[in-house]
Amino acid sequence: MKYSIIKILPLFLGGFLFAQTQQDSLQFKNISDEVLVNGTAYENLWDLTQNIGQRLSGSAAYEKATDWAVLKLKEAGADKVWKEEVMVPVWERGKESLQIKEGNGNWKSLKMLSLGNSEGTNGKDVEAEIILVKTKAEFDQLTPAQVKGKIVFFNYAFNQKFIMTGMAYGDASIYRRASASWAGKKGAKAVIIRSLSSAFDDVPHTGMMRYDEDDHAKIPAVAIGPKSADALEKTLKTQKVTAKLNSNATMKGEKLSYTVIGEITGNKDQSVIVVSGHLDSWDVGEGAQDDGAGIVQSIEVLRTFKKLGIKNNHTIRVVCFANEENGVKGGNQYAENIKKNNEKHLFAIESDGGGYTPRGFGLVMNAEKRAQIQSWKNLFSPYGLHNFDIQYAGTDIEPMETLSVPLASLIPDSQRYFDIHHSEEDTFDKVNRRELLLGAAAMGQLIYMIDKNW
Repeated sequence: MKYSIIKILPLFLGGFLFAQTQQDSLQFKNISDEVLVNGTAYENLWDLTQNIGQRLSGSAAYEKATDWAVLKLKEAGADKVWKEEVMVPVWERGKESLQIKEGNGNWKSLKMLSLGNSEGTNGKDVEAEIILVKTKAEFDQLTPAQVKGKIVFFNYAFNQKFIMTGMAYGDASIYRRASASWAGKKGAKAVIIRSLSSAFDDVPHTGMMRYDEDDHAKIPAVAIGPKSADALEKTLKTQKVTAKLNSNATMKGEKLSYTVIGEITGNKDQSVIVVSGHLDSWDVGEGAQDDGAGIVQSIEVLRTFKKLGIKNNHTIRVVCFANEENGVKGGNQYAENIKKNNEKHLFAIESDGGGYTPRGFGLVMNAEKRAQIQSWKNLFSPYGLHNFDIQYAGTDIEPMETLSVPLASLIPDSQRYFDIHHSEEDTFDKVNRRELLLGAAAMGQLIYMIDKNW
């Protein structure tokens, strides 16, 4: 009798696990079908980008976007919606221009954008000779006497050899973040950088820079497009080039703003599963891929759970973070609040890689949790998701890592994202409806598995 039970038990467990897998597979299909057929993410993104547009943190347009997010979360069926207070920096670009003159020739204008959080020239022309460096190592070889009074041009190109373009972005981003401080400490008047772009066009890209705390002179920092950068380098190799920069960019303190949150209450407990994006964007383009896509995908997850009547065990919370682009104040404030309130979080995912075809998930968690999610690959495989090896989570949710919250990011196909990232090209027409919805479905499927198994 005992021998028979031992023989039968594995068969019973195998049948049980097979039935569970079949049930999960069916629910995956239900989620995908609902999103692809009835999803509202694309229409919501049109509304956000066309009726509000760019949403720089601290601007009137961003505040309008917070009201929009409240409305959309309520329409999606959230049990509870609220605004979480956060102080955010207020940076204004203002009018700006960059002209160059080769030798004793005439001035000609270059397309440019001031980097986010950069100080400008107070609306006055700053004129100086340009000096070229390709890398930080080259710059470090220059003496303060060689740099003083000059405009330093850092022409560090996006490394096209990386297949995952986010790696190229990470590699080049130090020049955007820190070059103004490097050059300012040696007495430069300003810096020009090559835009962080995978494209070979002439579109300038903005993005956040920082000054070091000990910077006595906060010099202006601007970006030019790849074609202008290559042409400028070529000219500098044969003759002197002078630049004339005029910028009204400046920081104007802080103001009270909001992260927008909506949730559906858990049926078993109120432990929280976060699905998120950031509501703010840069002040050029429409913020469609970065990160309107992540916002509407997150809202779509909530809508789908409600529409399908999925009885979630834990509270599923959509967080539309404030101020990712030039401060991460929303993400830091959210982490502080959940720590202060002793609010248990089981998991958090962010979509901030654009609304392109989903390829997998970045996972930042302990080995046991990662292995469990990786064991679900066969469920995701029919939907084109196969990459579960990247260890990266979104900027807004990273502060929760210190609270031991397992984190993840949606990983879309990255090949086109940095062509338009932080530029005037980030517009609604660049978003494909089906790709956007596939990303929302993938997030919903992962949230379903986390809610069921954790």
